[in-house]
Amino acid sequence: MSDIQRFDFRKRIHMSVVHGGTVYLTGQVGTANKPAAEQMQEILAKVEALLAQAGSSKSRILNATLILADVADYGAVNEVWDAWVDKENAPSRSTLQAQLASKGLFVELIVIAAA
Repeated sequence: MSDIQRFDFRKRIHMSVVHGGTVYLTGQVGTANKPAAEQMQEILAKVEALLAQAGSSKSRILNATLILADVADYGAVNEVWDAWVDKENAPSRSTLQAQLASKGLFVELIVIAAA
């Protein structure tokens, strides 16, 4: 299993796993009860740090899945995303609405990137 690298263990999961030249990040969330746009800013900072730890960067993101507790936050969250994303290397992205695991969380982002 030496071809699998795991980073930043937290209670029951690793925050990122690298295998076969691909980085898989666990769903990232921000601070509960902050506005969705602020949560998204926190999330993107976490994503950048985790990708760097795994030897990657936001320009190597292949796919992102954005989960919103309320699709009404779509515009505000997209403003943050649009300011952050590497437009020359923008990934594919899907957005969906779902109840998130903890009260006060409005945004979750799952990222897969090339190592």
